[in-house]
Amino acid sequence: MPEEVLHLARVHKSYNIGQPAQTEVLHGIDLHLARGDFAALIGPSGSGKSTLLNLIGLLDTPSAGEIHLLGRPTQTMNDTERTMHRACAIGFVFQFHHLINSFSVMENILMPLMLTRGKPKLQDTQLAYTLLAEVGLADHATRRPDELSGGQQQRVAVVRALITRPALLLADEPTGNLDTTSADSVFQLLRRFHQEFGCAVLLVTHDPRLSSACDRTIKIIDGHIVSDTSHIASGDNSH
Repeated sequence: MPEEVLHLARVHKSYNIGQPAQTEVLHGIDLHLARGDFAALIGPSGSGKSTLLNLIGLLDTPSAGEIHLLGRPTQTMNDTERTMHRACAIGFVFQFHHLINSFSVMENILMPLMLTRGKPKLQDTQLAYTLLAEVGLADHATRRPDELSGGQQQRVAVVRALITRPALLLADEPTGNLDTTSADSVFQLLRRFHQEFGCAVLLVTHDPRLSSACDRTIKIIDGHIVSDTSHIASGDNSH
């Protein structure tokens, strides 16, 4: 059995707790992701996708329930432990790349390592160059992000997310701001690196082409997971 990366049990999330306007957004979510999973998270706007992703990414805490990351219960971690666990175990790719124009492409890529370890090691820089070469941007390492196209910037953001060799890659509408050709390029990149690194991938998307190209599609509506379907070649089977 592949190593379990993520385990959510009966996870609830409410806002304005104890106030008249208290609202529960997630209603008892159960979810498992293992190494090798490449899953899409879909659902209409307001269904709870972003809230769920923030909880999984340890950017927020659930109101009730349990979230285990790499076998560790996250609800017992203090803020420092959560920050370190997030930095080491999770890679993030967002719709807007969030690259910093005052730093070079290479400096942007190494930023997650610098925040957790200080000065990058030689092998970190070598890995960054290798990954840049794989995305066709080896000769762009010293450029500023604003000198690149949108598709190139998003490829840099993917490399930055992978530089820590995370067990879990969270991609929030990573192609939503790109044309079809660039979107396909970034998706294939995620696919290739998923196979190469063996990480679990959870991709939030509104694009039915991309969700159907994933191995698994998890659908959330009104804070409930209503389906979790496999698209493996042997046929579609609900988990």
